This record gives sequence, structure tokens and C-alpha cells, in this order.
Amino acid sequence: MREKLNENPMAQVAVVLVLAVAAFLMLTRAKGGGGAESEGAPPTESPGIAAGASAPTLEGVAGIPAVPPPPMPAPVAAAYEGGKTVVLLIVHDGGIDDRLVATSTRRLEAFPNTAIFIVPAKRIAHYGAITIGVSVQQVPALVVMRPRKLTEGAPQATVSYGFQTDQGIEQAMRDATYAGPEATYHPN
Repeated sequence: MREKLNENPMAQVAVVLVLAVAAFLMLTRAKGGGGAESEGAPPTESPGIAAGASAPTLEGVAGIPAVPPPPMPAPVAAAYEGGKTVVLLIVHDGGIDDRLVATSTRRLEAFPNTAIFIVPAKRIAHYGAITIGVSVQQVPALVVMRPRKLTEGAPQATVSYGFQTDQGIEQAMRDATYAGPEATYHPN
């Protein structure tokens, strides 16, 4: 069969066309029809639900059955249940910016009621209850979960990507622990 394919240019064109159509169909189905959200770079910060049964699953995507994420690892769940602000830093072993962000993140230990977990990217699946909910897409990723008492029953977290300054990391912590009124910028 391989020899016939190599010798027949029409057969080669037919195979290339079939592969192109298959690739096109796979890409259009995976994107869910496109739209403004599917274009451009991923957002630098993404709020979302971080755990439990309400986390997104793959149900209905190309026939994949629903698979719930694994539960939070015991130390993370204990910190969250204990009312702490959970900081999860997902890093790639050996990355320069990852080391710098890890150093800056450790400064958050000075904040009261904070639990910091630095996780290698190869272990991200163990934290799926959190990372799926906020759609972690690259590393380094700084995920900050709001304390349980501020979430009204549903875990909430934000994710920031790439190098973070000390001030940026501290601001993510302050945003997560803010309990005051929320105001929008509107002239009314």
C-alpha cells in the first residue's frame, strides 16, 4: 500500500485532502464555534470557581463523558476549611521567572492566615479541583483562593500568569482577602 501511495500523485493528494478536512473538523468542534473569547492571548487574570462539583467538566465536548476533578489535596483542603487564604503557585522546574515568582510568593508568609503551596507543573493534575475551575493554561501561574468565610459557600479564586512583582503578588493577596463594599467606576 505504501508503495502505491508513493508512486501515485493522485492518491497522495487525496490523502492530504482527507487529513486537512479531518483536522479542520477537529479544530472547529474543539473551539465550540469560535467567538471573541477564542481569539488572541489568554487573559492575565481569570476569576472562577475553584473546587467541588460545580467545577467545569469535559461533558459534551467531542463525546467525552463528564469526569469530576480530583478532590483538593488534604493540606490544601485543610487550609481552606480552616479559613486561610490559599496561595497556589504552579511552576516549571528550572524556569528563571518561576524561581523569581516563587521567591516573591514566599514573602506572603508574613500575611496572617495564609497557606502557600508551590507545585511543579508536572503535579498540576493533583490540584485539578482548583486549576480546572480557574482554567490554568500556562506556568508560572499564581492562584489565590479567597478565604472560606468570604466566598458565601462556593470556593473562589483568581489566577495570574507570568512574572509577578512583589507588589503584584501582594495585591493579589489583598484582593482575595478584601471584605469591604465593592464599587464600580461609574459617574452615577
